[in-house]
Amino acid sequence: MNGLNTDRSKGISYAIFTALLALYFAVVVNLPFYKELHTIYSHSGTVNIGFLLSIPLFLWASLNFLFSFFSWPYLTKPFFIVLLICSSIVSYAGYNYGVLFDLSMMTNLFETNQSEVLSYLSVYSIGWVVAMGVIPALAVVKIRFKTPHPLGLIQSKLLSMVISILVVTAVVGLYYQNYVSVGRNHHTLNRVLIPTEFVSSLSRYIKRHYFATPVKYHQLGLDAQQSAEALEAAESKPTLVVFMVGETARAQNYQLNGYNRETNSYTRDMGVISFQDVSSCGTATAVSVPCMFSNMDRSHFDRQLADNQDNVLDILKRAGVDVLWRDNDGGDKQVAKNVGKQEVTHAPADSQCNGSTCYDLALLENFEQHVDSLKGNRLMVMHLIGSHGPTYFQRYPKDRAMYFPDCERSDIENCTPEQIINSYDNSILYTDYVVSQAIDKLKALQEQFNTALIYVSDHGESLGEEGIYLHGLPYSLAPNFQKRVPFLLWMSPGFKQVKHINTRCLQQEAQQTGIYSHDNVFHSLLGMMDVATQEYQSKLDIFSACRVENN
Repeated sequence: MNGLNTDRSKGISYAIFTALLALYFAVVVNLPFYKELHTIYSHSGTVNIGFLLSIPLFLWASLNFLFSFFSWPYLTKPFFIVLLICSSIVSYAGYNYGVLFDLSMMTNLFETNQSEVLSYLSVYSIGWVVAMGVIPALAVVKIRFKTPHPLGLIQSKLLSMVISILVVTAVVGLYYQNYVSVGRNHHTLNRVLIPTEFVSSLSRYIKRHYFATPVKYHQLGLDAQQSAEALEAAESKPTLVVFMVGETARAQNYQLNGYNRETNSYTRDMGVISFQDVSSCGTATAVSVPCMFSNMDRSHFDRQLADNQDNVLDILKRAGVDVLWRDNDGGDKQVAKNVGKQEVTHAPADSQCNGSTCYDLALLENFEQHVDSLKGNRLMVMHLIGSHGPTYFQRYPKDRAMYFPDCERSDIENCTPEQIINSYDNSILYTDYVVSQAIDKLKALQEQFNTALIYVSDHGESLGEEGIYLHGLPYSLAPNFQKRVPFLLWMSPGFKQVKHINTRCLQQEAQQTGIYSHDNVFHSLLGMMDVATQEYQSKLDIFSACRVENN
């Protein structure tokens, strides 16, 4: 790409440009691929040096073949400029955090907000993208191509593609068993290749969201109604449930689940029940939040269907439960589109906010007024920003931190493991403080209401284990750190009495493993609010086995 010349007759040919660009992608942009390859072979007893040396040649030939389809006059520059910049971003995220850009991650990216995007910016990340993407893209802008004869262009392109096919054939022929073995046993390698994986995922996202046949909206629970007992109680002492959706909290770092640090010092003596083994529906908010409120279980969840049918909030509303969604995490993922919804404002004048983000305590401001604005039996959902990374340090005020030194930067890969864990644990501790404050507010109202609170995180987080950070890996590949989530329950005496809940039974149930997941949320909320509908499955209601009439 250095052979620049203002004389078009002495410019670079499209075939040479494509070959050089393919080489750049194969050797430089695909650093995440080589990092993953290194991880695989560092745990292997035998290494075939010839096979390893053949991989860059294989990648070059494959990419040269693919890029040849897009290297045409008037298309080459805009296409590859965009591809270079996008690929540099993917390379940064893949190399430093172990992120895979599958369909789920693409959905997450398109549904993110400005505050979340800004949290990933740092001198390091910007420098990476500029060096790997922007500067090469500027070089492409400056390049002058030879003005080819149409027939000559096609001939040179075909020759280049034939050479690529021959190279791939020769390499695979020499090391066939190695390529087959690695491909069969390490599916992740294919998914870190740049740009094939993210372009494929992007194409699928665009097709699904802009070109797919519209799905007809489907109402569920048309038969939903509250029990006579619940309706009668609503006149004198209504039910008030706060359902807190956490963000990026993993169960392994919860003191209530056996963690050796005090991350639940605020709630541990408040009578909360912690379910020890709860699985998330997904590893990203864009999947887990819609999934937990839908009637689909994890194995059958489809986001497009979920967006076009009623969820449990819609059914509760239809049954006469007054529902309010309060958000501090950038959106409800279309879950609350049919119910009352409020977003926390980020005004700097608010002591909990800095103009771009707010601490989760802001969700509890004017709590009593929000409760009074509702009628009858009530459900208030609070969507927390929780432990959203990589800027864990921005999720808690310093006076609520317990563990130091913490990591006060967004490029957490440049912090020590101790700093990262300290920051993350501080964010978990602060979430625990917010939960305890919510419980205190519910306690203060328990003469007027039968109150209860559930806290459950949307997904977990990787903190550098096996070189993986953050979350969002495909579910089949994700470590348990991204899939095991905390699930806390608190109930007032009045709630337990009117709902006939056996507390000791629930405490025993909470110790079970391999049983509970986000699949339980839909049915448990219906059970808590005494709403009967054909959509309800008692076996998925966490309270069902522990109601006094069932014991």
